[in-house]
Amino acid sequence: MDKSVLFAHNGRGCTIVASKICENVVIFQNVSIGANLKYNKITNEWENVGNPIIAKNVIIADGAKILGPIVIGENSVVGAGSIITKNIPADSIAYGVNQFKPKDKNYDFIFNANMINPEKIIEANKKLVAAFNQNKLA
Repeated sequence: MDKSVLFAHNGRGCTIVASKICENVVIFQNVSIGANLKYNKITNEWENVGNPIIAKNVIIADGAKILGPIVIGENSVVGAGSIITKNIPADSIAYGVNQFKPKDKNYDFIFNANMINPEKIIEANKKLVAAFNQNKLA
């Protein structure tokens, strides 16, 4: 694993068994990266052998599962709660179960080195709660 890999929230609850994790990867909490083996009783052989490769500049959000001998392409984002068992192309957003779409190059999703000031989040939450309390949100 490259020294530049960042575990957001200290990597709490993560299980990581990867073939390779490249530079500038960010991994949030409760992420699992590992095997997706199956045993073929007809051939008496293991199939789907190997662990994921996480390419450069990938962000893996909370609770994502990345399993098997696959590659998550450079500059991609794996969304919260995703289950990914197939290759994801570079510059993609992976979501759901093996779904992906092109990433909008004008935005960083989930993480940017220039993170938002916590006060802005608190203020936005206060406004959201006030609108909810006034029945302006349904």
